[in-house]
Amino acid sequence: MKHFDTDRFKVTQPISLKDIPTKTSLEMDEEVQKKHFKETRKKMAELQDMMYAHNKYAVLICIQGMDTSGKDSLIREVFKEFNARGVVVHSFKTPNSTELEHDFLWRHYIALPEKGKFAVFNRTHYENVLVTRVHKEYILNENLPGINSVEDIPEDFYGKRLEQIVNFENHLAQNGTIVLKFFLHLSKEEQRQRLLRRLDKEKHNWKFSPGDLKERGFWNDYQQFYEEAINKSSTKNAPWFVIPADDKKMTRVIFLETIFNELSKYQDIKFPELEDKVKENINLYRTELSNEK
Repeated sequence: MKHFDTDRFKVTQPISLKDIPTKTSLEMDEEVQKKHFKETRKKMAELQDMMYAHNKYAVLICIQGMDTSGKDSLIREVFKEFNARGVVVHSFKTPNSTELEHDFLWRHYIALPEKGKFAVFNRTHYENVLVTRVHKEYILNENLPGINSVEDIPEDFYGKRLEQIVNFENHLAQNGTIVLKFFLHLSKEEQRQRLLRRLDKEKHNWKFSPGDLKERGFWNDYQQFYEEAINKSSTKNAPWFVIPADDKKMTRVIFLETIFNELSKYQDIKFPELEDKVKENINLYRTELSNEK
């Protein structure tokens, strides 16, 4: 099945989130969509095997999005066919006491993938320039020098923190980690409907928290800070992709296709060749094994 162009979702110039649709214009009926997704997932699993054998690149997939944007189900469905030893998912919650004794990137750094492997960050280091901008009091938990109250946070604090994140990602890329970042772009109305479904369907009640409604009240602030973070940190080494998220199934198709297309650009990824001496003796080894009793 032919792959489609996903560059339209890559952020290569400043964007305005309110001007980007939360529903895709891609035409794909349900059966074609399902078949395409399965075939691409299989190709990705094969590519993962090759990358594991090649052992020169690591892949870091970063996923951000508002509550109910579908991060968990997307990860479950997209990476289902991956070899379990080759992918690790990290879901970053509120920093614990140990993590707060280090700088804000430390807990992300120690979760980075080994060469030949994938790591998926479900919520990422960008929480440190998103949630902490909406709730500035969280910064006080980091016990930073010179910051004893919210009023002490300098105006350029978040700009500098974004610079540190860009430097961090450049460092990773320059040392063989392929960094791909995804913002699942959900509409406020679709979030409302999904929250209602969590309340209406008993089996999904456990997913609901009153805190979801509290955070929903900061919707405009989050959109502004996401937009700023994406515009300041979408680089050649670590690009952002804004994926329409109102249709979960199409979101998964676009997300998976984007990863496949980006990794396919690395023409040097291939299975390692046998040493000449081993190649020369393949028939000898085959005969030896065939004659075993």
